[in-house]
Amino acid sequence: MNGHKVLPLRLGVGVIVLNDKNKVFVGKRKDNPVDKWQMPQGGVNEGEKLIDAMKRELEEETGINNIEILKEIDGWSEYELPKNLLGKIWKGKYRGQKQKWFIVKFLGKDNEIDLKTSNHEFIEWKWLDIESLPGVIVEFKKKVYEELLPKIRDSIN
Repeated sequence: MNGHKVLPLRLGVGVIVLNDKNKVFVGKRKDNPVDKWQMPQGGVNEGEKLIDAMKRELEEETGINNIEILKEIDGWSEYELPKNLLGKIWKGKYRGQKQKWFIVKFLGKDNEIDLKTSNHEFIEWKWLDIESLPGVIVEFKKKVYEELLPKIRDSIN
């Protein structure tokens, strides 16, 4: 049996933040500063409601709190860590993540976005055309982004 399959999936949330032009927020992670970008995401604390975790993670990573929640995406998205990251991320406790994704509309101005939060994970950010999402994410999360794309399209059309 493959050893890492014994590890559980970490429960997480992800946030698709759209601006008034339906571009999506992506950040460049400080621990992976190559040209890879991702949407805000993070873990759920024990006993925390998913929607509260989403709001907390979004504010912790981006400073964004001026939002309207458009949709909680049905179902769950999952990804597995590649072998080189197993045992290194999340103190080695998990083999990947099981995520609940939300789509929100950013109601504020770009100057409200602040990456220098106490838990900052991003070193740079930009608004991106949603169709570009699968091309900018790290390979092991690509399937999740490809699955999210039609759900994002449905919510903005």
